[in-house]
Amino acid sequence: MKTSVKSIKFLDSLHNPSKEDLKTALISLNIELEDVQTELNTSESKPYYRKLLYQNEEVELLVMNWSQLECAPHDHGASQGWIKVLSGSSKNTVYEIKENGLPSELFTKTHDKDQIFYAPVNGIHKMKAEENSDLVTLHLYSPPISGMKVYDLEKCSVCIVSDDCGAWWPDEQRQKLKEMQLNS
Repeated sequence: MKTSVKSIKFLDSLHNPSKEDLKTALISLNIELEDVQTELNTSESKPYYRKLLYQNEEVELLVMNWSQLECAPHDHGASQGWIKVLSGSSKNTVYEIKENGLPSELFTKTHDKDQIFYAPVNGIHKMKAEENSDLVTLHLYSPPISGMKVYDLEKCSVCIVSDDCGAWWPDEQRQKLKEMQLNS
């Protein structure tokens, strides 16, 4: 995506943005699938291919092209953000943390093209493209994601991952910043 000067100035003007500021910003950018088509790549071995479109100290804007794999339950560290479905349909499952530290599923909701949904600070969720859906999503977070926790519910484990790792259990040891066993 060729980030326009107008978009850069708009994103640069965000300082400690609120939930509503981020939502307004994502909508105001008016980015559609055609605008990011050249930035998309695929990943058959991971849930998605992600491309950082813009980042400063306050915000980051990413586009994700989803495979048919489901990402792991995860949070976004100390970040909050909004997700816009550019194409396809997203199956989004939201969790709450139980006393043992393990996430427990609360509900699942499908979000279709042009819908946006919120990812709160400390919120845990997982996403997946609906079956046979070519899912592409646009994400605006503040601050840029760091310290993301990824959960492995089968192993009752959680891992804080490096900033270059997505919402999956890391393949490389260097991406595991801290791994913890949880009570089952």
